[in-house]
Amino acid sequence: MERAATPVALARASHPVPTLAVTVFSALLAASTATPLGTGILLVAAVLAGQLSVGWSNDRIDAARDRAVGRTDKPVATGAVTLRTLDAALVATAAACVGLSLALGWRAGLTHLGAVACGWLYNAGVKTTVLSWLPYAVAFAALPAVATLALPTPVAPAGWVLATGALLGSAAHLANAVPDLAEDRRTGVRGLPHRLGARGSLALAAALLLAASVVVAIGPRRPPLLASWIGLGLDAALVLAALPTALQRPASRAPFQGIMAVAGIDLVLLLLTGRHLH
Repeated sequence: MERAATPVALARASHPVPTLAVTVFSALLAASTATPLGTGILLVAAVLAGQLSVGWSNDRIDAARDRAVGRTDKPVATGAVTLRTLDAALVATAAACVGLSLALGWRAGLTHLGAVACGWLYNAGVKTTVLSWLPYAVAFAALPAVATLALPTPVAPAGWVLATGALLGSAAHLANAVPDLAEDRRTGVRGLPHRLGARGSLALAAALLLAASVVVAIGPRRPPLLASWIGLGLDAALVLAALPTALQRPASRAPFQGIMAVAGIDLVLLLLTGRHLH
């Protein structure tokens, strides 16, 4: 049973939800920019390898701290995954990430490796500082750039795309941290969300997502689509509905779910811009 359980435990240690979400988004970005199929497959594989390395580096770096506080949700802390196994997985995915990224061309490759480095820097200690939002902002802004720079004729993304990515990344960091604030404090993590508290983090995340909605609606060099106005209206309605609960009962899952729905709408609107990304 232990042999069969190891791959499952290793997958759990990779932080599968964000890993899968970012990988799927990269595939959708490639499709929306009409990236050639072969290049798109390389891009998705590079992003998957990078996200796996970031997720596993998180559990590797925090292994001793997670064990000390008895984190039962961490496979390494419970012994379901050994450090030797984790190290082997890290080396393999890091090497694959470098090779696959550079196969996209030096511009797209270095941009993606920079985004992955942001994830590693966050895990290595930036998450314990007031600048914990910065790696998320840079990495999320870089992802659309990887897609446009990997095109047959490389082109930088428009400024509004970079701004949208940075806003979404910062908001994702704040909202994602809220459910784990108490556990993080026990392990000594004191990033921006921990300093703001649950109410402040959710309120700021909502404001950043609304700002992203506005940028996506008016940023492209064409009149705003009807879908943009509808999305902006839905985002505003969701924020207005979720914010009172967030302020009164920050431990509730409802505000977090509402904010994630706003982020999802913003991502859809971003993908709808297609050729206007650059």
